Amino acid sequence: MSKLFSESGKEVIKLQGTRRILFQEIPSALVVIALTLIPLLALANEDTCRETGIHIGNQTMVDLWYTRNGGACTILAHGHLIIIKPKDTLIFYRDMICETEYCPKKPSYDYYKHLDADQNCRVKILPGCNFSDM
Repeated sequence: MSKLFSESGKEVIKLQGTRRILFQEIPSALVVIALTLIPLLALANEDTCRETGIHIGNQTMVDLWYTRNGGACTILAHGHLIIIKPKDTLIFYRDMICETEYCPKKPSYDYYKHLDADQNCRVKILPGCNFSDM
C-alpha cells in the first residue's frame, strides 16, 4: 500500500498488487471447491440402499400376497413392510394362492430405487398398484 494525498489534502490509500493477490487466491479457491464437490457427486450416484434393501410398505388397505424370486406365496398384510434386495423379483397377488396378479407390471429393484426420491430406502404400494415414495 502506498499513501497518496488528494488535492483537498485528504489521505488516499492506493492498493498496489491487488490484482496479483486476487489471481493467486482464485486457483486455491477452485481447488478447495473441487475437492469438496467431487466426493459429494460420487455419493449422489452411489446406491445407498444396496446393502439394506428397499422397504416396500403395503398401504393398499387390503392384504396382498407376493412371491420372491418365484418362491413360496407369502402374505403382506396392509400396513406392513417387506424388503427387496437388488437381485430380488417380487410379484404381488390378490389371492392367497398367488394366482391372480395384483399388478400387471412386475417392477424390479431399479424401479423402486427410481421412486425413492428422498433416498431413505422406503417406497409404498397404494391402491390400484400405484407406487410412490414413502
